[in-house]
Amino acid sequence: MIDDEVAARLREICLGLPETEEQPFGGHTAPSFRVRGKLFVMTSEDGRSMTFKAGPGVQEALVGSQPERFFVPPYVGSKGWVGAWLTAGHDWDELDELIRDSYRLVAPRRLAALLDA
Repeated sequence: MIDDEVAARLREICLGLPETEEQPFGGHTAPSFRVRGKLFVMTSEDGRSMTFKAGPGVQEALVGSQPERFFVPPYVGSKGWVGAWLTAGHDWDELDELIRDSYRLVAPRRLAALLDA
């Protein structure tokens, strides 16, 4: 399962965003985060990775420049989602920014605008 410190950091970032709820995805038990029912961050069952939605070109840029930290996830990778290894040393400021961008892509405009206010 996900490391307690990593899980706490992810929860702090995700639940700090407007109207975010933690809710497992499908039959999984790993933490996943939604805004108004739409997923923007999912963690793997083994706690080794998370996936997040990204805008055009972001997946290619991250995976191409840092393949030891980022990967194209199965199932959702074709839709632009990016995988991040939680076992790699991550820059939490960078992950915070990527998670916020994912949130902006799925949240209603009014909620997304609150991040820039």
